[in-house]
Amino acid sequence: MATVNYEGGTYRTFAELPAVGSLAPDVSLVNTSLQDVSLANFMGKRKLFNIFISIERPICAKSVVEFDRFAEGRDDIVMLAVSYDLPFAHRRFQEEHGVKNVIGLSAIRHAGFGENYGVQIVEGPLAGMFSRAIVVLDENNTVVHIEQIEDIRNEPNYGAAFKALGISADEE
Repeated sequence: MATVNYEGGTYRTFAELPAVGSLAPDVSLVNTSLQDVSLANFMGKRKLFNIFISIERPICAKSVVEFDRFAEGRDDIVMLAVSYDLPFAHRRFQEEHGVKNVIGLSAIRHAGFGENYGVQIVEGPLAGMFSRAIVVLDENNTVVHIEQIEDIRNEPNYGAAFKALGISADEE
């Protein structure tokens, strides 16, 4: 299991992120239209899971805006923002910030995502929420990059995530 830092404490997650080279666990999440989605909805595309505590947290929100900006015009890449926020919160955020290239997904209806991806925080004040993490999958749902962000106040390593997606430094 991994650990995350929050307000001076260190807290455990359910498990580790899926291993690079492994087949990603399937997902069942709810989009902003209240439809269930799984990895099959995005087959044939490279996928980036931006997993976080809440769209209401400034650093989480900033990462969604950044990934949205870099996904512009890239039809072969899907940016997925995953949290326990209600689909309505994801939709409101997208509308308020002009987010068009990131799909907001909620884990509210289906248990298992946090455990399967190892991001469920199991103790402390954030117990039950997701840690901040990045998981990148190729077109066939093989894990090609992972990043467990140890301190939830930190942003992900955008450069490493983009490289895993096949986006060169000049395209950033």
